Amino acid sequence: MKKFLYIVILLAIVVGAGTFVIKRDHTTSNTQNGNQAAQKQNGDRFHKAQYSTTDPTSIWVIVNKQHPLNPKNYAPADLTFPNVPLRVPGNESMQVRKQTASALETMFADAKTAGLKLMLSSGYRSYTYQVNLYNGYVQTQGQAMADTQSARPGYSEHQTGLAADIEPSTQKCELEQCFADTPEGKWLAANAYKYGFIIRYTADKVATTGYEYEPWHVRYVGTELATEMHNKGIATLEEFFGVSGGKNY
Repeated sequence: MKKFLYIVILLAIVVGAGTFVIKRDHTTSNTQNGNQAAQKQNGDRFHKAQYSTTDPTSIWVIVNKQHPLNPKNYAPADLTFPNVPLRVPGNESMQVRKQTASALETMFADAKTAGLKLMLSSGYRSYTYQVNLYNGYVQTQGQAMADTQSARPGYSEHQTGLAADIEPSTQKCELEQCFADTPEGKWLAANAYKYGFIIRYTADKVATTGYEYEPWHVRYVGTELATEMHNKGIATLEEFFGVSGGKNY
């Protein structure tokens, strides 16, 4: 009888220990899964400090009337001619930075697959180029009007090599707001973010960007940021990063 009782007690101890191990393993597994989920969630959060917004070499650099390039005569070191239709082949302004070129090539190819033919109207503009361009606007339209359409030298996104003016290969609505109503303009507005571009100067954000609506002007920021802005419905870099902008220098 004592032997039988001893066996029963021993079995109870073994079963109890096994249950504890199972529960402990289950708890540990749940904890690990919870930690992994939390880590994944944290890893999925967008990091606004990933790239500089002031370094001219950064793909997130913000250039506007309140924030000039530093130095003002900055020139990218990796300019190249993208393999896309060019408005003026061989001209300096047909160049963009390498990352921008690659993104343009992919975007133009996909647009062509969709039955649309895009052309690069303007890319990089040097400090000297912008001097001549801006002064031309001032002479013909006056400085106040010029400042709504053209950046002063050292304040232009085009000087970063990350901006591009796009138009249909037919040149219909070339650098005009009616471009937004063309099939090419509509496609660009709907799909640019997929390739890392944003429409930089939108119709409802003139007070924020300081420039008139330019549906043809795209700015390369990388697919991560472009997608984040698209998903959150934030149109401008100024609003997304909380950086000043506006109409005045």
